[in-house]
Amino acid sequence: MQLTLENPDHTYFLRGADGQAALVNDLRLEASFVLSPDRLIEGWAVTDVRGLSLDDLAPLLALEPELIVLGSGASQAFPPPATLAACLSRGVGLETMTNAAAARTFNVLAGEGRRVVAGFVLPG
Repeated sequence: MQLTLENPDHTYFLRGADGQAALVNDLRLEASFVLSPDRLIEGWAVTDVRGLSLDDLAPLLALEPELIVLGSGASQAFPPPATLAACLSRGVGLETMTNAAAARTFNVLAGEGRRVVAGFVLPG
């Protein structure tokens, strides 16, 4: 079997994430952040997905995604139904999963050229 190294054609690559930290390119992040293939926004003020409001999603929605991947931390938690409904009414999907699963999902979708934005909740 022949293996071929494929380098991402976007600026930011998520090397991994868990409930405590994430590694974006070579930068270790220990506080919540927003990531798109071409943009990193540090210091996202969200600490708990269960209280996520539409205002909290404003930095993500400003990047005009077709899908938001939301990493809820070490364990899966869900935002309020009104927040989910507000995204859907704008034609934006919102998927919530653990940070590790969100990191893998973000990389696959970004690699496919999709308009994906991810928000990762970290305790820092």
